[in-house]
Amino acid sequence: MGQQQLLLVILVTIIVGIATVVAINTFSAASESANVDAVRSDLLSVAASAQQYYMKPTALGGGGQEFTGISVTNLGAVPGEKDASAGTITNENGTYTLGAVGTDNFIMQATPATAGGGIQIRVCPDDAVMGDYAPDAADGSAATAPGSCPTS
Repeated sequence: MGQQQLLLVILVTIIVGIATVVAINTFSAASESANVDAVRSDLLSVAASAQQYYMKPTALGGGGQEFTGISVTNLGAVPGEKDASAGTITNENGTYTLGAVGTDNFIMQATPATAGGGIQIRVCPDDAVMGDYAPDAADGSAATAPGSCPTS
């Protein structure tokens, strides 16, 4: 094989190697983004389930227009392992922790499984306010706090 052909083979090998590294990095970023989107979807499911609990009368196992008695066991919309004593739900998307609970709102904190960081959502009787994703947060509690509930 001539010297020119050998250089061409080396050049093609280097280009293929660089393309492979770029493809792996792109796939990794897309995978983390999909994980964050899945966690956001789970948080919205938590909000819908919690609002059902809020509206249901206490005689039927609901909150009777309050979030005060809510726990992870009342949040049936999110599949996963529920730990009532720790107030957490864990599934393939991440870990969700029940935060501060008031009579008219509460916060759920989430840590995505593969992306890390944290997201919080404030659930209100008729609305939910999601905070921004904080990729550098050590856990969900350090995520950007969501705004307050809208007033009517």
